[in-house]
Amino acid sequence: MSKSESKSKRYKLEAPDGGWGILVCIGMALPFTSALAALPSFGLVFGDFLKSIGAETSAMAIITSAFFSAMSFAGLFSGSLFQRFGMRQIGVLGGVLYFLGTGLQVFATSTMDLLVAFSLIQGLAFGLMVPTCYTTFNHYFVKNRVMWMSFAQTLIGLGSMLYPIVMQKLMQMYGFRGCLLVLTGINAHAIFGMLVMHPVEWHMRKVPIEEDEQELKPLPAIQEPAKPTTVVVRVQPETPLKVNKEEPTFQAPDPAVDRRLSHAEEQMLKVISRRASSITSLGNWSGPVVVSDASPQMMHSLQASRRQSVAVSASLAPGQEPPVPAKKSWVRTIVDFLDLTLLKKPIYVNIVLGITFALYSDITFFTLQPVYLIELGYSRPDTATIIAIGAAADLSSRIFLAVTAVCIQVPSRYIYLAGAVLTVFARFVFNGITEFTSMAYITAVIGFLRTWLHVPLPLVFADYLSKERFATGYGLFMFTQGNAMFLIGPIVGFIRDMTKNYILVFHILNGFMILCAVPWVIEVLIVKFRRRSKIERNNVDHEETENQNQAVVH
Repeated sequence: MSKSESKSKRYKLEAPDGGWGILVCIGMALPFTSALAALPSFGLVFGDFLKSIGAETSAMAIITSAFFSAMSFAGLFSGSLFQRFGMRQIGVLGGVLYFLGTGLQVFATSTMDLLVAFSLIQGLAFGLMVPTCYTTFNHYFVKNRVMWMSFAQTLIGLGSMLYPIVMQKLMQMYGFRGCLLVLTGINAHAIFGMLVMHPVEWHMRKVPIEEDEQELKPLPAIQEPAKPTTVVVRVQPETPLKVNKEEPTFQAPDPAVDRRLSHAEEQMLKVISRRASSITSLGNWSGPVVVSDASPQMMHSLQASRRQSVAVSASLAPGQEPPVPAKKSWVRTIVDFLDLTLLKKPIYVNIVLGITFALYSDITFFTLQPVYLIELGYSRPDTATIIAIGAAADLSSRIFLAVTAVCIQVPSRYIYLAGAVLTVFARFVFNGITEFTSMAYITAVIGFLRTWLHVPLPLVFADYLSKERFATGYGLFMFTQGNAMFLIGPIVGFIRDMTKNYILVFHILNGFMILCAVPWVIEVLIVKFRRRSKIERNNVDHEETENQNQAVVH
């Protein structure tokens, strides 16, 4: 290759989709294993301690619900904390707090001590680590997200399978306090997990631009300066954005050159662009702008911003300064700070509420199952074995999803919906079983389906939200989920203590799972019906136009 060819060779930066991202998956698995596996094993570790201090099932429900409430508040503000202090720094802070919270549990002597150490400190810590892990993951992986998320969740499933067995052995060998002391050392690995959450810019791949990837022509400047400077804006493609209903028209100041994008150019933009970063701050730039790898939404935003700024400048008298924008009210400041405008989107609200109900049902079910099995007369080793069987089925399901994701591309939300619907039927079977072998089989089935509720969870939000709104959108979900669990959890625990009936509680939990499945199915049917009606309407309009044209010809 000649020097001139090498100089003219152009490159673009892409997410690694591997490389250091593998360590990101491992780093994500460390705190998630400790937190998610600890909840189903909470009764094994703290059951005797709570009974010794006179606490009932309601105390366990309050402790776990308060954990999610603290996690929700941390998740709500995580996006703003990322912008101010950095994502990795906030994640490391969460890892340190999680380690300290486990250490404080060694000295717990009352329910209040567990509320502070487990619910408050560890809940806040986990709430900081979850958005850090998922946001970093979405930056590193673009093309095969389901496969790599399944790989990370497989590691979590492997840890969850071994966790109850390890806790049972530690309880037998070292007792309650000794077990927590060893667990403190295990949870210290959460700090290492957050340290490997490097910014993706450190590990971007340099990919040569193919010859058939034509760069868009520069947008003509409306007011040409004496020596225009070209600004090149590059956007890393991510997941697709929703296309605006109104097709954008890119206009030049001269009507003679006014045109719409050709069909070929539109298709090229749709293929190249996946997600656009906001560049409206360049609106006051008066020189030509070359947008490489941009989306139609991004081009429309830039063009509209430039037109607006030029129109304002033209309306000003010579020497007159532009007006200062009005100060935002405190309500508007909070709305923008927390990105509460997402709550105006019905699909987003349906996603948040559905996953909130499903997660509460799933987590509470597996938290109460060990206590229920002990009430049925199962020994602690048998109880730990059944929990481990469910975790093993969970692990096999994660491997199954990772393998099938390579061959079959299924929307993450459809996977989640299938898991919710099938779990409802499996739970009805569970309620009528008491024998050990049958209990092990049905627990394996529910554990296999549990993966379909946890692996695609962050991907559902990643597919719907843009990269810039993922942290705040997921934080709003965490806030909703945590407070819902905090409000509903004690009520369910109170019903259990009053009725002494676990089957009734399991039916209530199944009802919450139905609250996820039914609205989602209704939404899917409505969207498909509207899409079909729109296609039929367009076909009718097209036929009428053709008939009119034929009539004019004849």
